[in-house]
Amino acid sequence: MEEQSSKVLPINISDEMRNSFMDYAMSVIVSRALPDVRDGLKPVHRRILYAMNELGMTPDKPYKKSARLVGDVIGKYHPHGDQAVYDTMVRMAQDFSYRYMLVDGHGNFGSVDGDAAAAMRYTESRMSKIAVELLRDIQKETVNYGSNYDDTLKEPLVLPSRFPNILVNGASGIAVGMATNIPPHQLGEVIDGCVAYIEDNDITIDELMEYVKGPDFPTGGEILGQEGIRSSYRTGRGSVIMRAKAHFEDMNHGKQRIIVTEIPYQVNKARLIEKIAELVRDKKIDGITDLRDESDREGMRIVIELRRDANGSVVLNNLYKQTQLQSSFGVNMLALVDGEPKVLNLKQIIHYYIEHQKEIIRRRSEFDLRKAKARAHILEGLRIALDHLDAVIKLIRASDTVENARIGLMETFHLSEEQAKAILDMRLQKLTGLEREKIEEEYAELLKLIEELEAILADEAKILAIIKKELLEIKDQFNDKRRSIITQNSDEIDIEDLIPEEDVVITLTHYGYVKRIPVSTYKSQKRGGKGVSALGTKESDFLQHLFMMSTHDYVLFFTNRGKVYRLKAYEIPEGSRTAKGTAIVNLLQIEPGEMINAMIPVRCFKSDSYLFMATKKGQVKKTELTDFQNIRKGGLIAITLRPEDELIGVFMTDGSREIIIGSKKGKAIRFQEKEVRQMGRTASGVRGISLAKDDVVVDIDVVVENEDVIVITENGYGKRTKEDEYRPQTRGGKGIGTINVTDKNGPVVGLKIVNDQQEVMVITQSGIVIRQDVKGISQLGRRTQGVRIIRVGDNDKVSTFAKIIATEDVELDEE
Repeated sequence: MEEQSSKVLPINISDEMRNSFMDYAMSVIVSRALPDVRDGLKPVHRRILYAMNELGMTPDKPYKKSARLVGDVIGKYHPHGDQAVYDTMVRMAQDFSYRYMLVDGHGNFGSVDGDAAAAMRYTESRMSKIAVELLRDIQKETVNYGSNYDDTLKEPLVLPSRFPNILVNGASGIAVGMATNIPPHQLGEVIDGCVAYIEDNDITIDELMEYVKGPDFPTGGEILGQEGIRSSYRTGRGSVIMRAKAHFEDMNHGKQRIIVTEIPYQVNKARLIEKIAELVRDKKIDGITDLRDESDREGMRIVIELRRDANGSVVLNNLYKQTQLQSSFGVNMLALVDGEPKVLNLKQIIHYYIEHQKEIIRRRSEFDLRKAKARAHILEGLRIALDHLDAVIKLIRASDTVENARIGLMETFHLSEEQAKAILDMRLQKLTGLEREKIEEEYAELLKLIEELEAILADEAKILAIIKKELLEIKDQFNDKRRSIITQNSDEIDIEDLIPEEDVVITLTHYGYVKRIPVSTYKSQKRGGKGVSALGTKESDFLQHLFMMSTHDYVLFFTNRGKVYRLKAYEIPEGSRTAKGTAIVNLLQIEPGEMINAMIPVRCFKSDSYLFMATKKGQVKKTELTDFQNIRKGGLIAITLRPEDELIGVFMTDGSREIIIGSKKGKAIRFQEKEVRQMGRTASGVRGISLAKDDVVVDIDVVVENEDVIVITENGYGKRTKEDEYRPQTRGGKGIGTINVTDKNGPVVGLKIVNDQQEVMVITQSGIVIRQDVKGISQLGRRTQGVRIIRVGDNDKVSTFAKIIATEDVELDEE
């Protein structure tokens, strides 16, 4: 008795309860209920997919019984109930549960009406094509493994996950003291968000939402409003209102019926119909005469027939209010980060996924590098053997044993043990000329591969480029249309809806003052009218850009640093007819030293319109206008500039215009815009003009037939020359002389296409301004020095000149 009592240990029951509960809670949190942020899977999902991969249940193989898979999962990795594992696998095969199914099921896998799947002995399954991408490269030591429950096997602790599954398919689970509920999303949108993050990891959540629009549920339906989505993405918590997709159909005798074709996510269709019937029976909803389910293989169709005198909209709104035709999805983006549960916002989820992918690419490259180096080492030994073939054969024939032959080879030819063994294992067919050539080719390819892999491992930018490329490959292969439509909630009002669409005039002055003026300010006048005063600027300022557009149109602003910013016309403050306007720096987040040098109005982003750009160092680029339809508040790179280069000018074209570029040392080149191929937004362009040493581009313009080329120099000289004196050349040439640059007239400051009705404004470094009619400037040949336009002081020079787009007396014609 004493011996038995000595084995009983006194324990404080409260401490034991606390410790045991914490162990249980952490086990549920980490090993059962919450997904890992890297692959979006809970352990049971991960084990099912890994077991499928090990069993060869891939999309290119025949289906296998589900019971076989379940047995493998519970026997090797997941020691829990077989029904729990099977139910999980069934959900992964349901197109109404998963946005992108990870299991390809064959047989009865349940229905949206809540019907259970057939028993596992009847159904068959295999991995879906997209599920293969979750395990891609797992054999290349890309992820860590841990022991299974009985320490007899190894299982992956996370999957490589070539796409962000945690957002694409979402996750839900109830742990101890916490729960997760991450909605599914559209694959292409999520990948676009990841690519945007790779290109700019300082991107804000609001800017990410330009790509990731909101959840996309497998059952479709509508999402009401943006507020719940914004809250979810910014804080990790929110509520998204889902609504069924319904429309009205006319029937005979003036009656109507409501047709429901899509219902909210996770709503049981059979129970929904029962609820509607119950409300009609209890007279809580009036006006419904018949209710039936006409759903078939073609899709869902719930028919609700209405009484002739019933108001369809009222009935439908009552159904939204009292049934699950409208329900909410409580978003709680809780996931495991390094084994700890954390509530994550949209950017954090993408950040952790990209960090995981960087690790995957790094480990995969290291694995491939080891294999390549090992194979190259063997090939080096074979090359030595083939170069000394007779001596090798003689040595092997003279050896008593294989071991002696191996040692002899190592000592005689300074080979490693692996190389010597490979030579002894070499088949006689390797001695043919063709086989020797194959060895040399393989060796050369391996050296190239080793160089590429070492370059990848040495440069994180290359790793990110690979991640981006592979994500876009997944998008190309598996992208589909969004199913859930995001609609406007009546409780939310978009500010644009409050702005009446009307024509306005947008003006920008030389010194960066912008304003919006209603067109009605300018009374339509006959030609020759006196006009009205348009601008109250400071004395040296003048109007450089003027456009008439709608308040709902966009304005693109390009800066000398190659960035583009965007505003809606209504976002530009309205000013009076004589007001100076608002400084552009107060409207755009431009950096110190950035200057607006182009302003482009855009009604819609059409695929047949282009933006043509030129830089100070002679680069030109043509980019489709559609590449600029998503611009963040902080601006976007419009062209990648080389060191000490600047963006000089931007024009919108139709792709078939002629361009002229002028340089500081008096050279000009005219060429067809078609010679510049279309490029991406971040491209740096191609050579437009070959510049001499110390020469730079000063201006660019679009050639207009029968107009003149005006050139002005630093010392105040200028001239006009007919455009037909500039023969078209091939892009990238040195150009031809446009003015004879001497010490007397000085370097060129600008070149523009003008007509006799226009004026130019010439500005000196000291702030002296002269306004000149174009027709008052002499028309001279290309190789002349020009005539004096403005007399500058000894320590002064012309800094710039510009066409005056509108004079102080602005006149809008009746046209």
